[in-house]
Amino acid sequence: MENIVRLALLLIVTIVVFPVLAFQYDQSMTEMQWALLKESGMIMLGVAAFAFVLAEITKNYSQTDKLWGLTPILFVWHLAWRSGFDERLLLMAALVTVWGLRLSYNFSRRGGFSWKFWEGEEDYRWSVLQNMKAFKGKPFRWTLFNLFFIALYQHALIWLFCMPALVAIAGIGTPLGLIDYLAAGLFLLFVAGETAADQQQYDFQTEKYRRKAANEPLDGDYLRGFRSTGLWGLVRHPNYACEQSIWITFYLFGVAATDNWVNWSLVGALLLLLLFRGSSDFSEKISLDKYPAYAEYQKAVGRFL
Repeated sequence: MENIVRLALLLIVTIVVFPVLAFQYDQSMTEMQWALLKESGMIMLGVAAFAFVLAEITKNYSQTDKLWGLTPILFVWHLAWRSGFDERLLLMAALVTVWGLRLSYNFSRRGGFSWKFWEGEEDYRWSVLQNMKAFKGKPFRWTLFNLFFIALYQHALIWLFCMPALVAIAGIGTPLGLIDYLAAGLFLLFVAGETAADQQQYDFQTEKYRRKAANEPLDGDYLRGFRSTGLWGLVRHPNYACEQSIWITFYLFGVAATDNWVNWSLVGALLLLLLFRGSSDFSEKISLDKYPAYAEYQKAVGRFL
């Protein structure tokens, strides 16, 4: 309970206090930026409503998961188009497209997509969560959770960590500089790291289940049940670490456009850090229940760093 209260307080500080402080010291947004903020916000609410209704009808609560790699492409290309395809916005949109298509491919090969777009494999954590005391036998409470967290909160978060593109509109017409090139290089480096981490995990899980199906003996990580080598020997969640780094890096484009190191769009990256903290806590609790050796792995290897 203490952890939940602490996380709630952090969310409140991030959502309310940080934007207020940033607006105090940030450059004022232009009329065009305010209009695009409202316009893109309406798109986000429409997508969130679609995901909520579809999840309620199908009882598959991974509708937002399916859209996680696709809606950022929509948000950033929308802003690039409205900027008149400014050079910086085009670069940002191209990078987000590379990131989004890669993420969607990884989700697809794990069975996340189906030709019936409302079907596909559901993230196992939603089922685990539904069967916890707080939600089991309480469908109305779960519906509220689906509405406010799975649909609205997560889509709002996705929209917010794309907002450095809106900040970058203030720099329309200014040439790309060192910070832009550094951000682009780091963005691609972290995408490559995330790709490698996901591939290592995919190869491990594929081989583990192949051995089990063939009744072959299990040894090493296959016997322990979880990956602890490769990038997973450096940190417990290398894919999460890279994902967070990608969106912190994306924030730098707004810095490059405005020459202002602190602006309100940082709230998206900060909220993402909190989400991955909570998500990894939940995933690791499941792993601790399933794998006796996971506690030793936690002691030996850092979470993200």
